[in-house]
Amino acid sequence: MRMSNFIAFILISVVFVLTGCKKSYIMRDGQTVLFQYEYINHAWGYQHSGFFIDSDGNVLTYDKPEGWNFADSENTISSTQLNNNLDKCTINDNTISSGELSKYSRHIENIASSKVSSPKSVGADFGAIRYYCYKYDEMTGSYKGFLIRMEGDYTCENLNYYSKKVASWMAEIASEIKKR
Repeated sequence: MRMSNFIAFILISVVFVLTGCKKSYIMRDGQTVLFQYEYINHAWGYQHSGFFIDSDGNVLTYDKPEGWNFADSENTISSTQLNNNLDKCTINDNTISSGELSKYSRHIENIASSKVSSPKSVGADFGAIRYYCYKYDEMTGSYKGFLIRMEGDYTCENLNYYSKKVASWMAEIASEIKKR
């Protein structure tokens, strides 16, 4: 009987260790935005539209907003600037369930730590569609954007395995928004 208790203890311990070590994305305190889809084109008049997905699963859309704050050359934007951008957005009817949001946001850490392929020129006058995920830095109060994929005049993509899944998911959301 003692041997069976010992084996049960070992099995339970192994299950606990394996499930306890599962890597998942942990929302940082104060992080509002997780993802952004953005289209910019200067070829046929200024076009700038897209959406954010926030930590509550809201989809916030924008179309040619005045006074937009763009991230710096390091893809960093202060939380104040980002909040000003969010004030220019409209909450869309689309919402992302907590399960779906968790499914895709858990890949942010992996995408953020991966490299991006070199941009390749594929045409002209297409503009650029960019897919981003964000990590919030509590110390600086800023967001760091990480490119998942870029399409248009130039293409490149994050080399992480999950980046294609996340970009495809975001493209589906963009397609649903365009239908409305």
